[in-house]
Amino acid sequence: MNIGVIGSGSWGSALVKILTDNAHQVIWCVRSEKLAEHIRTRHHNPKYLSSVYFDNKVLSITTDPEAVYAQAEAVVIAVPSAYAEDYIEPYLQQIAKGVKIVSAVKGMLPSKNMLLNERLSMLQGFDLNNYVTIMGPCHAEEVAAEKLSYLTFAGINAQVTATIAACFKTSYINTVLSEDVTGVQYAAVLKNIYAMGAGIAHGLGYGDNFQSVLVANAAGEMSRFLSAISGEISSCVNYSSSVYLGDLLVTCYSLFSRNRSFGNMIGKGYSVEATKLAMQMVAEGYPASKCIAQLNGKARADMPIAAGIYNILWEAENPGMAFEKIEAVLV
Repeated sequence: MNIGVIGSGSWGSALVKILTDNAHQVIWCVRSEKLAEHIRTRHHNPKYLSSVYFDNKVLSITTDPEAVYAQAEAVVIAVPSAYAEDYIEPYLQQIAKGVKIVSAVKGMLPSKNMLLNERLSMLQGFDLNNYVTIMGPCHAEEVAAEKLSYLTFAGINAQVTATIAACFKTSYINTVLSEDVTGVQYAAVLKNIYAMGAGIAHGLGYGDNFQSVLVANAAGEMSRFLSAISGEISSCVNYSSSVYLGDLLVTCYSLFSRNRSFGNMIGKGYSVEATKLAMQMVAEGYPASKCIAQLNGKARADMPIAAGIYNILWEAENPGMAFEKIEAVLV
């Protein structure tokens, strides 16, 4: 299968590695011509996962998203959620011709407060049977090192989902299929928020004992929100499986987690703006905390941890005081 990948960060680079290791023809849209030329001539991304070697026999590089849509049967969107619309809406005519959209976006569209498939459903000509989302738990750095990882693929069309998932199955990637398209995406949004909370707690000096209670309660919050937003608990959903609980755990505890790192700096006293400048990478939990706070105004799930993190990041509440309130409601 000819597959396009849009996004040249660590996650996009990891997905290109998986696909090219499987000898799929990949057209990769990267940010600049300078980066494109570097990958063409030196076979690696100098900024992200620089140890990964890319085989140009199965890989072509472009800076033009239109070329990706023109050539690929399926297009993987692997950019931060804030930029996803820039790579979708200008190319609706090509998308409407039947190209499959594979979302590796781990956040919501902040300008619309929507998941990517929710936005696509509003656009004339797009068939949601051609939408599949990829979720973890899976850190890009461990993909680069070929450490065994699991990816969950969710879509409403089982055959399309299985076909896309098969493209990513390798000796170091196991694939899991799901029908819970909405739930797995919201779970990915929430786990980034809770990872920021885990980082804030660490920065404030809380220990492992408290962290375990915090994450256990966050898992309960996640389950309550997913049930509330869907209106019911689906019989096919197990919230303790890897794409829900597993992804939450690894994002809250791993040193690779940029959301945990972002929160750690906040807990140590850095401002949000100073942290954003120092990180130089997008931490999806920051905009997501605002999106979820707004959505939960309607869903009305009991979410004191997410609410406390929102207040720290967006309402300038003192982190120590906010966590004293969180302490009082944990069980």
